[in-house]
Amino acid sequence: MTERTPHGPSQTHCGSGFSGMWAAVSAARLSALEGNNSLSIAVLAPVPELRVRPHFYEENVSTMVAPLTELFAELGIAFIAGEAQRIDTSSKTVLYRDSNGAIAEVAWERLILATGSQTKRPPIAGLAEYAFDIDQLDSARLFEQHLDSLVSRPSTPERNTVVVCGGGFTGIELATELPARLRARFGTDTKTKVIVVERSSTIGGRYSEALRNTIEEASNALGVEWRLNSEIEAIDASGVTLKNGERIASATVVWTAGVEANPLCLQIDAERDTQGRLLVTDTLQVPAHPEVYATGDMAHAKTDDAGNTALMTCQHAIQLGKFAGHNAAASLLNLEPYPYRQVNYVTCLDLGGWGAVSTEGWEQRVKSVREEGKKIKVAITNELIYPPAADKTVAFAAADPLAKFV
Repeated sequence: MTERTPHGPSQTHCGSGFSGMWAAVSAARLSALEGNNSLSIAVLAPVPELRVRPHFYEENVSTMVAPLTELFAELGIAFIAGEAQRIDTSSKTVLYRDSNGAIAEVAWERLILATGSQTKRPPIAGLAEYAFDIDQLDSARLFEQHLDSLVSRPSTPERNTVVVCGGGFTGIELATELPARLRARFGTDTKTKVIVVERSSTIGGRYSEALRNTIEEASNALGVEWRLNSEIEAIDASGVTLKNGERIASATVVWTAGVEANPLCLQIDAERDTQGRLLVTDTLQVPAHPEVYATGDMAHAKTDDAGNTALMTCQHAIQLGKFAGHNAAASLLNLEPYPYRQVNYVTCLDLGGWGAVSTEGWEQRVKSVREEGKKIKVAITNELIYPPAADKTVAFAAADPLAKFV
């Protein structure tokens, strides 16, 4: 976020994830290109770091953060430590809780909403009490600590079984990684089970046939079981009960079914989609409040003229951020905005010890599998999605919305 100052216009960014961070860098880039020193850019977030969420299914989750302090300082971006509580579009202010717990206020002329998304948790008996998730850094850390704690328990089928509730991308990446994570803790002689509970009638039901077949092949090779056409009725301390009456004994249940926009967007009086995302214009503005820009997982945005919309992935969040930051700054500097477009779409799905799979296009043509796929996955998650170096030239080149991304 940005405080209004007497020196010039201000732009505030809520969130320091992929979209919020890139929006701030992109805005700073345009301001510098225009030789403007009066534009005030600030980011409001609990801590000045990017939490690399696409890694949260892996081990050592506490290391999956990238500090942003030096980058922001180099680019003249102010950082406000706090958590947004209330957005007031009429007074153009955001109330936030600072790091000491006190309530403070920041004023803005352009607001960029980039507070991301969260796991959707339906009212299922025992879900809140007994299910883990890997949605945020703290919850992924709790899950990892729980896996560590299992080592001291007696070896039973219940201890040695993990149930993953939901077979989307997150569920698949976690489920295929888990055999190795359990083996590292229990040894190679312990028989473990990883079971994915999925309501669809096919594995990877929303994906192309080629991608579905690859996921099924990897699952079979790794011993990952699927319960298709299945839904969770209840969760308790010793397992799950499915709606068809089947009981699965398990000391570890992980919820990966569905995601929704951060509830902060409910405070904007505007149209939303079924995932709670704000519908935005081509320039990523909220139509009823053109001074508010939604980006990343907060935005329902068209990627092209063929009817595709951005998904809740870092691939789209990064580019959405670059366009949102640029356009908000452009509106304050009286420049023409760039309509958001992201025609290229790729997927790269980690499949644990089997390897990985990468696809191209919305039709998900499989291009690389196994070791070759894994090389691409590692390049993306260990390099491409990380913040740029704290160097103006490098950062600004990467933040250009029109530069080639993937």
